[in-house]
Amino acid sequence: MPIRTRVHSKPKTKLDPLSRDFLRAVEKWVLIGISAESMHPGEKGEASINNAALGYLFEYGQPEMNLPARPHLIPGVDSIRDAAVQILAAGVRQALQGDLSAPERALNKVGIIGTSAVQAKIIEGDFAPLSPRTIKGRLRRGRTGTKPLIDTGAYRRAFTYTIQPRPLAGSGS
Repeated sequence: MPIRTRVHSKPKTKLDPLSRDFLRAVEKWVLIGISAESMHPGEKGEASINNAALGYLFEYGQPEMNLPARPHLIPGVDSIRDAAVQILAAGVRQALQGDLSAPERALNKVGIIGTSAVQAKIIEGDFAPLSPRTIKGRLRRGRTGTKPLIDTGAYRRAFTYTIQPRPLAGSGS
């Protein structure tokens, strides 16, 4: 005979141990991006800036500094949306069948494919070309590439993912 459990939506309701374990397993989310601790080393005479701040500037642009928007994070993550839904749904189904580690594995898988999709978007993206001034600056530093968002590769490698607990609906968090 199968074990029966009820999942309650009110956070103050006492849940049986199996329901609590299930909620802990599925109430998480995966965040894809760049850690604020990831620093981009400044060139000679320039201050360091964190890669997350650079990512914001690259994604949305800064017209007053003649930096066009080069969206890569949002389109990269959007490109895996359907696959992510299928992976996460399979993880929840497996959890309902008793494998409470399945949602975490699914989140890790989504994180890996999401990070890879963003990195691929950086490599393959059709972005506004670099300005002649930027290309000259790269040549002065001994770099020959003219692909936007790719200079040393450090920015692209800074993308990662993390899995964090998500507050329950109605919990006030």
